[in-house]
Amino acid sequence: MKFLIIDKVHSILCQRLVDAGHDCDFLPEIEPEEIAAKLKDYQGLILRSKIVVDKQVIDTNPQLRLIARVGSGMENIDVNYAQSKGIICVNSPEGNRDSVGEHTVALMLSLLHNVCVSHSQIRQGKWLREENRGFELMGKVVGIIGYGNMGSAVAERLRSFGVTVIAYDKYKSGFGNDFVQEVSLEQIFEHTDILTLHLPLTQETNYLVNARFIKRFRKKFYLINTSRGQIVKTADLVKFLKKGKIYGAALDVLEYEKYNFEMNAETEDIKFLRSAPNVILTPHIAGLTRQSFYKLSDVMATKILDILSHTKL
Repeated sequence: MKFLIIDKVHSILCQRLVDAGHDCDFLPEIEPEEIAAKLKDYQGLILRSKIVVDKQVIDTNPQLRLIARVGSGMENIDVNYAQSKGIICVNSPEGNRDSVGEHTVALMLSLLHNVCVSHSQIRQGKWLREENRGFELMGKVVGIIGYGNMGSAVAERLRSFGVTVIAYDKYKSGFGNDFVQEVSLEQIFEHTDILTLHLPLTQETNYLVNARFIKRFRKKFYLINTSRGQIVKTADLVKFLKKGKIYGAALDVLEYEKYNFEMNAETEDIKFLRSAPNVILTPHIAGLTRQSFYKLSDVMATKILDILSHTKL
């Protein structure tokens, strides 16, 4: 099979495909407008987020048999249409689950212990101790919505912090164990002190966290989002941060990101989030470590080779 790789990925991916007898062209510098014409010579497309693989791209490439996204989210691929054309779609969320799990816990601790705001104050010559008295994670109830690779990675890392971890997943059941309780969404609303989101972006989850959703929480809470920005309606988040219903927020993703994760929006909401002392922002790096760069590609190679060994494409 002949593969075209259009994004920067670890060389292990192409190496393993070639070692297995496949052709692989690695063109991470290719311009987006060149891809559709180039793709006609290939049966497999491997990408991260350079382009949107929509109906038009798929229809102009009749040889296409496999689309592989090196990463977790599949929102830049029209998976339903691709599958209707007999094209297999695959991703590799297992490759950065550890990174996302660690980053999420780091955001929780930084938010509760005022790490970022006090660091910024010291850089300005301010040594404020009592003003930065924080809260312990121990004893809190952490609510996880979405219990796939990322949600479970967070729960695993919280085992030693003395917290109660509860999780809800609309499409999964039977995952409760000694360190996470499987609960209903109503129980999430009832008990959560810290909410962390680990959901794909779909029509169902777009703006899931809005004013109506936030009002359903019995207690004031902290919000962590390392999944996709458009799951949270920023205007409503800002509204409830100002009201104090949300104690603080740590966001690795923002609603205004483009499909390729670039972000150049300058709205009043963004200005507020940037200046609010109880908000931490990171530039979509939760899954971005030196280790995950390798693991994402290695996992993808394993999945592709497994598919090819069991499927005639």
